[in-house]
Amino acid sequence: MAGTNRELADFLRRARGQVDPSRAGLPPDGRVRRVPGLRREEVALLAGVSTDYYARLEQGRRIVPSTTVVEAIGRALGLDDAGRAHLHDLMGMTAAPVRRRTRGVQRVRPGLYQLLDALDGEPALVLGRRTDVLAANAMGKALFTDFDRMPPRRRNYARWMFLDDARSLFVDWEVQARAVVESLRLDAGRDPDDQATVALIADLREHSREFAHWWEQHRVHQRTHGSKRLRHPLVGELTVEYETLSLPGDPETTLFVYTAEPGSSSKRALDLLASWTAETLAVRRGH
Repeated sequence: MAGTNRELADFLRRARGQVDPSRAGLPPDGRVRRVPGLRREEVALLAGVSTDYYARLEQGRRIVPSTTVVEAIGRALGLDDAGRAHLHDLMGMTAAPVRRRTRGVQRVRPGLYQLLDALDGEPALVLGRRTDVLAANAMGKALFTDFDRMPPRRRNYARWMFLDDARSLFVDWEVQARAVVESLRLDAGRDPDDQATVALIADLREHSREFAHWWEQHRVHQRTHGSKRLRHPLVGELTVEYETLSLPGDPETTLFVYTAEPGSSSKRALDLLASWTAETLAVRRGH
């Protein structure tokens, strides 16, 4: 159907299918459920809207509900903060897409480069739209990969995760890769017309079976903190924790800082990597 919001329709159907009816607060009705999740009429009941109105939303009809209705549907579907934000984006409840379509190339300001260098011993990355890697300090390059050695088009965290050499680095590659898909889904929903994002997704879907499968699940995730298990070629296995910092005045840029628990074998491995990195840089500068 022309003018159908297919992304919204797909997201609502999949979200509805993931809700456990026994935990949704609905009284049992004795009917046999042939498919998992809630029925359309049950979502409508929980959200306080008519079944016909919700059905039209799930069909992707180009209608814009009120903020109250969107929030009610989000609660009925049990969406987390990232899911509700994604739902608002898909329903056209934000002004971000209009602003974003005029976006130019992202630049890292000099002060941020200085901050990266000041994080001595702690790996750090700066990611932009669609997980583009905008900058990394020496430890970030040593822990993951030297993105600066890649052609500009390939300096993308999602592309590296699925199409380059990241698989051998992560002990928990599947966990990390799925999180990347879900984060990229969230970003793509904010601006579905961004051609660079569309091209990246098409490339990943074509060349990675795992990405294509997880993309179809239409899950979203906002990375704010977490851990990564690595099998590093120089220092062996270690676990790092990460925190994300959004930069005031530049909401499309995120700083990721990685640390290890003090006194742990992971911290010793990270310190060894820092020592090796410092020695390598000193040798290069000496030449």
